[in-house]
Amino acid sequence: MARDPNGSAGGGASNNSQREEATLKVPAKDPKKKDEKKEEDLSEEDLALKQQLELYVERVQDPDPGLQKVALESMRQEIRTSTSSMTSVPKPLKFLRPHYGTLKAYYETMADTDLKKYMADILSVLALTMSAEGERESLKYRLLGSEGDIGSWGHEYVRNLAGEIAQEYTKRQGEEAPIDDLMELVQEIVAFHMKHNAEPEAVDLLMEVEDLDLLVEHVDSTNFKRTCIYLTSSAKYLPGPDDMLALDIAYMIYLKFEEYTNALQIALFLHNLEYVRQIYQSCDDLQRKKQFSYILARQGTCFELDEEMCADDDDREALQEIINNSKLSEGYLTLARDIEVMEPKSPEDIYKAHLLDGRASAGASVDSARQNLAATFVNAFVNAGFGQDKLMTVTPDASSGASTGNWLFKNKEHGKMSAAASLGMILLWDVDAGLSQIDKFLHSNDNHVVAGALLGVGIVNCAIKNDCDPALALLIEYVDKEDASTRIGAIMGLGITYAGTQNEQLRRKLTPILNDSRASLDVIAFTSLSLGLIYLGSCNEEVAQAIIFTLMDRHENELGDALGRLLPLSLGLLYLGKQESVEATAEVSKTFNEKIRKYCDMTLLSCAYAGTGNVLKVQNLLGHCSQHLEKGETHQGAAVLGIAMVAMAEELGLEMAIRSLEHLLQYGEQNIRRAVPLALGLLCISNPKVNVMDTLSRLSHDTDSEVAMAAVISLGLIGAGTNNARIAGMLRNLSSYYYKDASLLFCVRIAQGLVHLGKGLLTLNPYHSDRFLLAPTALAGLIITLHACLDMKAIILGKYHYVLYYLVLAMQPRMLLTVDENLKPLSVPVRVGQAVDVVGQAGRPKTITGFQTHSTPVLLAAGDRAELATEKYIPLSPILEGFVVLQENPEYREEQ
Repeated sequence: MARDPNGSAGGGASNNSQREEATLKVPAKDPKKKDEKKEEDLSEEDLALKQQLELYVERVQDPDPGLQKVALESMRQEIRTSTSSMTSVPKPLKFLRPHYGTLKAYYETMADTDLKKYMADILSVLALTMSAEGERESLKYRLLGSEGDIGSWGHEYVRNLAGEIAQEYTKRQGEEAPIDDLMELVQEIVAFHMKHNAEPEAVDLLMEVEDLDLLVEHVDSTNFKRTCIYLTSSAKYLPGPDDMLALDIAYMIYLKFEEYTNALQIALFLHNLEYVRQIYQSCDDLQRKKQFSYILARQGTCFELDEEMCADDDDREALQEIINNSKLSEGYLTLARDIEVMEPKSPEDIYKAHLLDGRASAGASVDSARQNLAATFVNAFVNAGFGQDKLMTVTPDASSGASTGNWLFKNKEHGKMSAAASLGMILLWDVDAGLSQIDKFLHSNDNHVVAGALLGVGIVNCAIKNDCDPALALLIEYVDKEDASTRIGAIMGLGITYAGTQNEQLRRKLTPILNDSRASLDVIAFTSLSLGLIYLGSCNEEVAQAIIFTLMDRHENELGDALGRLLPLSLGLLYLGKQESVEATAEVSKTFNEKIRKYCDMTLLSCAYAGTGNVLKVQNLLGHCSQHLEKGETHQGAAVLGIAMVAMAEELGLEMAIRSLEHLLQYGEQNIRRAVPLALGLLCISNPKVNVMDTLSRLSHDTDSEVAMAAVISLGLIGAGTNNARIAGMLRNLSSYYYKDASLLFCVRIAQGLVHLGKGLLTLNPYHSDRFLLAPTALAGLIITLHACLDMKAIILGKYHYVLYYLVLAMQPRMLLTVDENLKPLSVPVRVGQAVDVVGQAGRPKTITGFQTHSTPVLLAAGDRAELATEKYIPLSPILEGFVVLQENPEYREEQ
């Protein structure tokens, strides 16, 4: 014991001498003294604990098993009951550190009894802080230890074990050693994690040991949603085929808990129509089936219901009508009336020339047919789907047909085609009114007008499926006419209406045109595009063969042509998003004429991996862009667009792609620089990010007019349908800057039309349902337009400007419209704010931030999310976008 300091004088003297000794010794930094110092720093409790534990360590090595057992039990208790903060090691572990080696050595000498297992348990926990990196001792002793509840040793221990299991598993897989003991432990750990709200950790461990199927047993009604959200969002970052497996498991879990709407989202993401059937068959609630049908319609999926999916004939017809999208026009106009934008707008309202100084108005000398053509497009884009405008549709009080005819004939030859087709755009989705108004043009003597009317018929029916197929009946007889423009009008119209339907009759009708050596290149190009659209993502062998033969047969001069490059694109569309399925065709493409070989290669690669976010493919495409080639190489443009197509899948990849494109701008050759603005336009479509807007604004004054044109069109694309004031201002200034340059001015006008698309009610973004689902037809429409823009002068500024109408495939109202059980619009309060990513967060975090409360119908901008602000109704879709069916909440009570 320490001597009493207030003892006798003698004691005091000796104390003094000790003190002197101490003061003298301090500078020498004697290690023993330092340790004593440390011990003196410990509080009395800690000191007692330390001595206690040291005693246990000695007792454990006692020959008497009874004493050993008591000592091990006490040690166990100490370790289990100790608490630790985030930053410090628990005290017992800290004090047992020096004895880890001694205990390990003694363990080896113990006889195989229960005591040895107890000892192993304790060593396993000590290894948590002690074992050397990569030794995996914690796991080693755990497997040798007793079969107890691992959770009782605390979270940190379980977490550490999970990490070691993952490493051990990989090692054993390499050696092909048995893994049964590991899997038993995995079962325990997963059960522990799922009980303690650590779903992401359970999922990660199961992914490491390649056994996700275990999840389905362990989820319950409290944690299945968090588990599935983590699975679906991690799928974006997993290599194939793990990503599909993760989604499959999420689908099974959702089905198990009857969350059918979420399961449907996953089924559509996997393009698995068998799953969609299963969902319709499993669910008995008609209201929910209505909601499924709205989601299918938004995705543009062709789907026929049968008796198994809905027994009652009338109900089945009602559901099929929703899937066929026949309610789209009605819903869109409801939104327009609610927001009070029904008043038609003229191109002048968009140009706002009065805000500019005098220069621009003097620009009237610029070729007026080109100006009128631009006005036609602006008018079509701005009034899209409203059914009335100031140029094309006849107002009842005007004298019969005078106004329409006048505008139509203010355009020259091929301009009339776009003008007549613009009527289709204005009457978008309204099939009955549309066909009756376009009909008069079909009897015109002017081939261009007839061609435009045929294209208009196709546009009106875009995204709308109809049992009596009016578009097919009207257009098919014009496909074999003599006049090239009439044929193109009909063929392009069929492609737009029947995109993604895989219609056999059309294949039989259109394939022979490709083999016709007399047909002109433009007819061939548009025929192949239409076939590519109709068989979008179907990997159809026969269509692929037909296009491949055409590519081999045509004269090499034609293949170098801007239109010739649409042939490989059509081939790519057949494999859109289908990844490995493209490989056989890609091999064949290596035998093509060298003029088109590389272009074909890039296009096939980028289409097949479009929307997958596959990093390796992005690197491959970047590699092609880094080569400096001689002039006249076109495939790099396709590669640049490919980067955007692949990387647009998720936010991180998208940001990185934008950065890579900035580098290409600085170091790339001319042909790459011309494509970069278009790629930026695709990455941020209908989502005007400020940094991209500034880059494009800078490029719109580029010395190379092709780069400037691409940048101007892309400004229109990133602002499409947003009415973004900053972009509108930039474009107005550009229109006065380029007032003498007809081509650039034309591009500025098109961009102005796009920014005010549908008076700001439409979007071109192919992603929907919280950026989870990609509508393939929408993406196809954008890709075709952008590939055409790679050679502006030949296509858009030439006589094929009507390629711009392919954008109609991507147009969708950016609305949230709530309907009641009878599908009548129902106005309820909703909160709309910026979406927040809450994957893997604890508790119930808020999913939106900075919200405002509106009553439906409301507009949703890019990155917005809505949630109901009332308890009175229950939405049948977890994601509030597009049409959402509401059911009354039976438990709701009005507050008194």
